[in-house]
Amino acid sequence: MATGAAALGVLGGTFDPIHYGHLRLALEVAQQVGLTEVRFIPAGRPWHRSPPRAAASHRLAMVRLAVSDNPLFRVDEREVVAESPGYTVETLTALRRELGFERPVCLLLGADAFQGLHTWHRWQELFGLAHVVVAQRPGCSPVGAALAPDLAAQFSARQITDPAVLCREPAGRIHVQTITALDISASRIRADLAAGRDPRYLLPDSVLAYIGRHRLYD
Repeated sequence: MATGAAALGVLGGTFDPIHYGHLRLALEVAQQVGLTEVRFIPAGRPWHRSPPRAAASHRLAMVRLAVSDNPLFRVDEREVVAESPGYTVETLTALRRELGFERPVCLLLGADAFQGLHTWHRWQELFGLAHVVVAQRPGCSPVGAALAPDLAAQFSARQITDPAVLCREPAGRIHVQTITALDISASRIRADLAAGRDPRYLLPDSVLAYIGRHRLYD
């Protein structure tokens, strides 16, 4: 059984661009669960969606800028530098080879992403590699209300309500964590920029300045 002294959070995404919704989710889950580190892992070639608007190198640079002032956050570039699609199960397997199998690891997902988890590559193997923490905004439908049958069975068997458990065991649990309702999306930011509207206060100033310098979403 793990001691919980160094529980790690993993937050992947295209981050096209990264914004305060991503950052606040990571911070609130870390505080509620007791994570000692959150690794942001930008996708290089996401397999489950259309190609990102910004190149992987730009998205990586924006994530570095966004997390630079928080010692709890760290950037992991492995999916950006890899030539193959970044499957989460392969990323977590690589992390486990580096960290061992005793350290608690939590995969952080939004509610929408979790509801589609059963479509992910080798998704059932994820529970042997990490806990899954589902971040849910208040007022939304319960996470377990509309799951595919296979995922619903996993949710029922693995769900816990005490987040402290996540720091005592290395993997295998599902926890739903309520977070602040920030209605911010990368698509909204890209649309604002393309239309000449100012998206200030939706994302860090350093990221907005970088976008402007490189004219990423004109």
